[in-house]
Amino acid sequence: MAQQSTLNKNLPVAIFASGNGTNFEAIAKADLPIDIKLLICDHHDAYVLTRAAKFGVPALIVEAKKGITKQQRESIMLTHLRAAGVQAIFLAGYMRIIGPTLLDAYPKKIINIHPALLPNFPGLHGIEDAYAAEVPETGVTIHYIDSGVDTGQIIAQQAVVRKPDDSIDDLATRIHDVEHQLYPNTILDLIKKGVL
Repeated sequence: MAQQSTLNKNLPVAIFASGNGTNFEAIAKADLPIDIKLLICDHHDAYVLTRAAKFGVPALIVEAKKGITKQQRESIMLTHLRAAGVQAIFLAGYMRIIGPTLLDAYPKKIINIHPALLPNFPGLHGIEDAYAAEVPETGVTIHYIDSGVDTGQIIAQQAVVRKPDDSIDDLATRIHDVEHQLYPNTILDLIKKGVL
């Protein structure tokens, strides 16, 4: 879906997501010089599929199933990504590790968002882990994907203070608010710099 922008070109991109899709929607709504060619999702019942349909973005569902390897799944994805002319991939709550099939095809072109200040609290439960550790601040990280779990080069970070009376939901809400601003802003910055 083409977005209006003062920049001249629309970068063809794909978004990968596994769940609710609030970061998908934040990117889709932002004034970015991108054309979201494809959503790739690994759950047939994820709400992000509804969001994609609302924005007219075609979706490819590639679920992990017995008898199909990660390499086979990623080869299916790569065929569709190449057919759509995708030049960059944004992970928006995609809960699977990206393997060499996609990493080799898109070096330094796959970007992720993580709800903690990496390298602290990597993995699936960044908000919960930070909350349980009672750290005075946590935040949001945008980083490149590599073969590890949230170990890629950091592009941008923004701190979120944990207030003394915060519930985990309070903290999560403020982290998500930051995500929805930081991710589109970082994407725009990378495009302006010619990195993407």
